[in-house]
Order: sequence, then C-alpha cells, then structure tokens
Amino acid sequence: MKELVYETQGTCAKAIRVLLNDDNVVEEVRFLGGCNGNTSGISSLVKGMKAEDVINRLEGIRCGNKMTSCPDQLSKALKEMTSCSIN
Repeated sequence: MKELVYETQGTCAKAIRVLLNDDNVVEEVRFLGGCNGNTSGISSLVKGMKAEDVINRLEGIRCGNKMTSCPDQLSKALKEMTSCSIN
C-alpha cells in the first residue's frame, strides 16, 4: 500500500490524502478543505480505478478562471505516486 499527503496549489482544498494498492488502484482519496460535495463525489468516483485512468480523465481540468482544480491536483498527486511524467 502506498500513501501520500499531497499539498495542493491553487485550489480551495489544502491537501489530498491518497492511498493506492500495490497494483496502483485507488483505495481511498480524502481532500482537506474544498467544496465537500464535489470533493466527496470525486473521491467516490475514483475509488477502485487505476491511477493511470484517473490521471487521464482528470488532468487539466480547471476551476473557473484558475489554472487548476481539485481534480487536476489529484492527477498531479497520482503522477507523483506512480512516477508518471509530469508535464
């Protein structure tokens, strides 16, 4: 099991705690801060997904005029955990 507490940048959420199993499948995601309904929804939707699939779906999503979002920050955390190249 791999665990990371990722400090976000540019979002209302301050951090994301991510647990991946040995096959890089998302076991748990918890956001610290942010819009509870949205972050809870994201957490539920990605549970059981392969990290690579989550990255492909969420990378680059923006929140309003911001250059990033909570989903985009989750993709960055997963990239860090799985050694995928960060653009």
